[in-house]
Amino acid sequence: MGRIHRLPAEHANQIAAGEVVERPSSIVKELVENALDAGATRVVVDVEQGGTTLVRVSDDGEGMSPDDALLCLERHATSKISRFTDLSDLGTFGFRGEALPSIASVSRLLLRTRARGADEGVEVAVEGGVAPAVSPSGGAVGTTIEVRDLFFNVPARRKFLKATATESAHVSDVLLGMALARYDVTFVLTRDGRPVREHLRVGSRAERARAVMSSDGVSLVECRAERGPIRIQAMLAPPERARAGATGLSVLVNGRPVRDRQLVRAVSQAYGSVLEAGRYPLGVVWIDVPPEVVDVNVHPQKAEVRFSDSRGLFDAVTRELHASLGHAFGLPALGPHSQAPILRGPVPTLRALEGFARTAIDAQVERALMPEGNLFAQPEPAITGPQPGAVEREPLFEGRGGYGALRYVGQVRGTFLICEGEDGLYILDQHAAAERVTFERLKKSHATRGVGMQRLLVPEVVPLTPGEVAMLEENAEEVSRLGVEVRAVGDSAVAVHGVPELLVRAEPARLVRDLVAEVSRTAGRPFRGAVDLVLATMACHGSVRAGDALSADEVMALLRALDDVDFAGHCPHGRPLVMRMSFGELERKVGR
Repeated sequence: MGRIHRLPAEHANQIAAGEVVERPSSIVKELVENALDAGATRVVVDVEQGGTTLVRVSDDGEGMSPDDALLCLERHATSKISRFTDLSDLGTFGFRGEALPSIASVSRLLLRTRARGADEGVEVAVEGGVAPAVSPSGGAVGTTIEVRDLFFNVPARRKFLKATATESAHVSDVLLGMALARYDVTFVLTRDGRPVREHLRVGSRAERARAVMSSDGVSLVECRAERGPIRIQAMLAPPERARAGATGLSVLVNGRPVRDRQLVRAVSQAYGSVLEAGRYPLGVVWIDVPPEVVDVNVHPQKAEVRFSDSRGLFDAVTRELHASLGHAFGLPALGPHSQAPILRGPVPTLRALEGFARTAIDAQVERALMPEGNLFAQPEPAITGPQPGAVEREPLFEGRGGYGALRYVGQVRGTFLICEGEDGLYILDQHAAAERVTFERLKKSHATRGVGMQRLLVPEVVPLTPGEVAMLEENAEEVSRLGVEVRAVGDSAVAVHGVPELLVRAEPARLVRDLVAEVSRTAGRPFRGAVDLVLATMACHGSVRAGDALSADEVMALLRALDDVDFAGHCPHGRPLVMRMSFGELERKVGR
């Protein structure tokens, strides 16, 4: 006899369960997805002991016939697809036909269902994947599935489960993702018999996002953009609410919650320099693309996807969100109930000034690097402006708009600017505001022709480590484009021969040391990838500082200049530069 043989069905199901059923939250995800595919408008999830002793999911969907109720517990039995080509046009969450038999093989499963129009329902009980027991059952139209004693027959798997609180948190996260995917469905979660969360159906994605994040007091801005076949809708928080990890950012592709580091990074990069590397915003991003350009059949739990043109998609997400967010975080909202306007992209004039996804690379180089057949790329508008070598002297500040409409009242402690608007008082940090404007001008110059340089009459020698000197020499061309000219003096010092024209008040030694420190801090990234952070640090040196006295004309020029820059409510490092207080709030504080 040969050595190769077929595994018994129960063993094959247990092997599949190792891929599909990781923990109780995996069961919740699979069962809730089935409920949504069945047309449910209300889904109730009950868990006990974090789901280790009980997971129950009840829905008001279309239910199943007795035959279908039995067949759904067999491997690769599904109503979602009938041929392989259906995978390229999926409109459902499930399609693999593995979840229910896998769950049944490692638990005690009870399925009750009644099809719409049927006089009675059916109950199917399965313990550890053995032959099911079937009996008639009453009940409302829809399906209820109970999963008890998870991994009772696989103790080695059970010991890897975490504490009850941890497993409960994972269940809550899964239900949150499903609620963000389907705003038109009500989701209820009870834990050990007590209701803990309810997501009532609402009228839009934006309402759902605001509802689920309202408990954190997060103010979200809605952004919408399109590029070719891709549609992006996002509800994102200001940069000061960012976190060190990406747990507060949800990304959904074609209505499916996914885990994708590149997409999360693309959203983070859309904030530009105001979001420090390694920090991620709070919010939700929905990305809709044609189903034929995304493959959802790459992960047993359907938690990951693959795109036919991933680079083009990531570039589109960063660019389009940047175009909207740049205007979003300017003047602050008057209160927690203020609704920010919907911001739509693209904004061609902004793209003409910046490289967005990789601001250190100008638009022509970026297009040259784009692979053939990019599904989401569109031609960028030509960059206009002075030619290389031309001398252009800009006034310190200029521009018009919302900030420019404020009336300057006075300066406090040489640091804060008090202004009056039609709706309230505005208090600005003068250094942060000037830093924002200087940064935008540096970035504009760098993207078009390189930052203008002012040569020093007497070069200044700056001691550095041999490694830092080598780094500057290796990236001499990029450093020169930043408006800084340095030459090695031996192996442990450089001589500074020129500094950016916009930063003539900066100390050359400190400028170079901070430039080196910023690049070193982003070790592992190419020098070009750190340019935004370098420019942000450089802008700090040449800007008005706390304690500097400003005339009324200088203040008004600064205010007008803020109207012409992106992220006008934050300094280049993400710190808010303005606070607004309504006159109504002011009157309440003084008891009027």
